[in-house]
Amino acid sequence: MTHLDHSVAQTARTLSLREFTVMLASLIATVAFSIDAMLPALGDIAAALTPEDVNRAQLVLTSFVFGIGAGTFFVGPISDAFGRRITIAGGIVVYIIGALIAASAQTLEALLFARFIQGLGAAAPRLVPMALVRDMYAGREMAQVTSIIMMIFIIVPALAPSIGAVIIAFSEWRAIFYVFCVFGLIGVSWLFLRQPETLPPERRRPLKFKPLLAGAVEVISDSQVRLFIIIMTLGFAQMFSAVSSAEQLYKAYGVTDRFPLWFALGALMAGSFSFINSRLVVRLGMRRIVSVAYRVQVVISLVMLGLELSGMPQSGWGFAVFFLYFVSVFAMAGITFGNLNALAMQNMGHLAGMAASVITALSTLGSVLIAAPVGLAFNGTVMPLVIATCLCSGLAAILMTRTNNDV
Repeated sequence: MTHLDHSVAQTARTLSLREFTVMLASLIATVAFSIDAMLPALGDIAAALTPEDVNRAQLVLTSFVFGIGAGTFFVGPISDAFGRRITIAGGIVVYIIGALIAASAQTLEALLFARFIQGLGAAAPRLVPMALVRDMYAGREMAQVTSIIMMIFIIVPALAPSIGAVIIAFSEWRAIFYVFCVFGLIGVSWLFLRQPETLPPERRRPLKFKPLLAGAVEVISDSQVRLFIIIMTLGFAQMFSAVSSAEQLYKAYGVTDRFPLWFALGALMAGSFSFINSRLVVRLGMRRIVSVAYRVQVVISLVMLGLELSGMPQSGWGFAVFFLYFVSVFAMAGITFGNLNALAMQNMGHLAGMAASVITALSTLGSVLIAAPVGLAFNGTVMPLVIATCLCSGLAAILMTRTNNDV
């Protein structure tokens, strides 16, 4: 971090580290909350809007994620030009507009369009907080902060399916979208009331085509960044595959009314791994932890594949094994995502917004192209998810051997 970077960081650090991380996690958790709170509603949405093909209801999740991927191409450069806070606020406005359109949608196509708009807006609270962190931290210190944020990011949405189920019990699935509006307003209000702008005017980059193109080319031209984009794509893909199939998988194992409780328990267990990572990353390094994590996931997936092929029951100990496997997929996200973000952004502090946009957009869009077919391939068993996770983690582990061994 340069002397100028250090002086800016000191000026912006008016919050305690605890409040800073919780505040940013609440913004980033807008994305996870907007996905997980919909899980209990997928059955009702399928019955109301697509009874002829219930698997299509999963597209309510992937269309939102696709919107995030598309939106991240723009919000990074916008935040580099106008500042972090105003960009997040603008994104929340678009997010709320999308939620209101979704609440009145009468067809699945209209709902998918509204979810895409909502995702476009959610790209700002998903992406810009990471650029904000990069404004003030670097290296393993940044990885430590992002790991804590990721832990809260996972734990907070653990309650989302339960919240969605309660809303449906007292109203209907459309009411969930009004709760999204409230959630977004809370996060952006906290940001404006407590956090100063971290990008001063003299460090902003004009929103002009040639500088933007040059910045994007610089990001993509870095071979290490390209590797981490592919690895993050594979990691996101296996997590989104698990999320999109979650409700159907739990039902296949006989869990219906208790699904929100089991999902919350699993998310809390997985979130603890982000905390463990935040404690170990400074000592062990980001690259080593990520490499080991993906190798372990390959082994776990191969064991699960063998048990499934041998006729594992969908009750009793079979459900217990499935549950632990499902938790492991989210645990890998908690261990790896904070580190991978920090690794990809390591040499991009001078254009953090653009770098965050390119990295997040490409990895998110790429992951949707993998996760959507996996979700639609659901056949009443965990096999599609296990095969996809094994392949994604295996390829990610191989690619990690090609990254620089100095972080």
